[in-house]
Amino acid sequence: MTGQITLRDLAAIDVEVLKGVGEKRKAALAEYGINNVLELLMNYPRKWVDRTNEARISDLVAGQEALVIVEVRKVSKFTTKNRKTIVNVQVGDESGRLTAVFFNQPWRDRQLKAGLQVAMFGKPDLYRGVLQMSNPLVDLIGDRTGRIVPIYPQSEKVQVSTWELATWVENALERCRERGISDPLPNDLRERLELVERTSALWSIHFPDSMVAKQNARRRLAFDELLRVQVVLVGRKRAFELDNTGIRHKVGGKLQQRFIAALPFAITNAQKRVINEIDRDLAAPHPMHRLLQGDVGSGKTVVAVSAMLAAVQGRHQGALMAPTEVLAEQHFAGVKKLLEGLSVPDENNLFGDRQLRVELLTSRITSERRRELLRDLANGGIDILIGTHALIQEGVEFASLGVVVIDEQHRFGVEQRAALRNKGSKTAKSVVNSPDVLVMTATPIPRTAAMTVYGDLDVSVLDEMPPGRTPIKTAWVAGAKSEAKMWAEIREAISQGQQAFVVCPLIEESDKLQVASAEDTFKLLANIELKGLNLACCTVECRRAKKMRR
Repeated sequence: MTGQITLRDLAAIDVEVLKGVGEKRKAALAEYGINNVLELLMNYPRKWVDRTNEARISDLVAGQEALVIVEVRKVSKFTTKNRKTIVNVQVGDESGRLTAVFFNQPWRDRQLKAGLQVAMFGKPDLYRGVLQMSNPLVDLIGDRTGRIVPIYPQSEKVQVSTWELATWVENALERCRERGISDPLPNDLRERLELVERTSALWSIHFPDSMVAKQNARRRLAFDELLRVQVVLVGRKRAFELDNTGIRHKVGGKLQQRFIAALPFAITNAQKRVINEIDRDLAAPHPMHRLLQGDVGSGKTVVAVSAMLAAVQGRHQGALMAPTEVLAEQHFAGVKKLLEGLSVPDENNLFGDRQLRVELLTSRITSERRRELLRDLANGGIDILIGTHALIQEGVEFASLGVVVIDEQHRFGVEQRAALRNKGSKTAKSVVNSPDVLVMTATPIPRTAAMTVYGDLDVSVLDEMPPGRTPIKTAWVAGAKSEAKMWAEIREAISQGQQAFVVCPLIEESDKLQVASAEDTFKLLANIELKGLNLACCTVECRRAKKMRR
């Protein structure tokens, strides 16, 4: 074979070709999770021990955890009266000696032989004047004096040592030298991103000459992993676009214009930019998959409603799915208010316009009302439907679903999103016209992370807050004096007609977690800091309501 070695080539090479890997070691590696050379090279160390600057036994302090590189000098094993096994291991370095005691680990006397170099981590204590570690973590590292030693993840079940893994990795990399390992990144891109080339990264992640080299290798290999994920996700997105028929919406029509003009405030430049980005997607022949990111109060709802109205003005429908009934009801109230008095241009209507209809569908809707909504939804009588998971249940059929808005995407699974998308309208040939999908999140996600987490979505960011918003001030309070000042400020705000909310991590007191509970905090505030004020604890009130219903 000629040419540089690709990762696909390495994946096709069985580990049995490596020096020292026979049938037994091959079986052990398979149980460990390594079957080919690529899996071996990508089994990165969990930590690195700098032997050029290692701790010595004479540096150990009783009661303080530490890691030392030592030589095994003597091993003994005995069984107690109650048939428990104890293995004593005498180890040392040029500065002193140490005893390691292993309880109920009889295999240690087979693992640890005199002359072995091991990395030992644990908490030393004084026992009869000698330092002793009980059940320390042990890694066999072999003779690698003066080097930074890789320590690989290990399992007591699979007897594959760090020293063996390092030996096989080194053998594999040495045998790749002649042909070289291919690097898909062009030189100019590597230089611009300040990334080392792939072969150097693989050597340095396993056998770094310095901790800086290890960090550079880690950065390059992390970039490769993210790049592979992104390529797969983008590939899936492109395949979806090719295999699915979208709706070419007519954007910028009278309905969208009326909506923007009727708003009691001017939209921000960021909202204008994002609406234009979404409109370009809606006008395209392939289905939109876009993530709308923006802080609370940045105006995501206005943007989402504009997208759904683009569907409505083309005689399609819009849907907004929220993760909880409370959030769905809030969206319904907010959207109804935004669209109050808005009419839809309709050539078939005698008056040229018709009333826009927005409805809510959750599990709280009564059976009779639900049947009415489902009937009107199926015949096109509902323009925008807002709800929870109820929107993707069997029996919910849209006449022509054009735009789907999903709030807080991370609360829904991929299957749920696909189920809503599959409710698109069917053509005469029974081909589903996939609706355009807009995902909203208030979670602040940097663009690079968003492209990884939501790799099948394009990203739009609302990075501008509407004018007149009261800025949010955050303060950290610690100490009795600061807390007293905080409660005084809260009392003052309440006296001026404002409200305050206290959020606690627990409802009731916990023996496991030493944190404030809502019930205890309520009692404390009612009797001390906020005594005399009108207080309520939602957990207490909810329990009272449940008892009354019973």
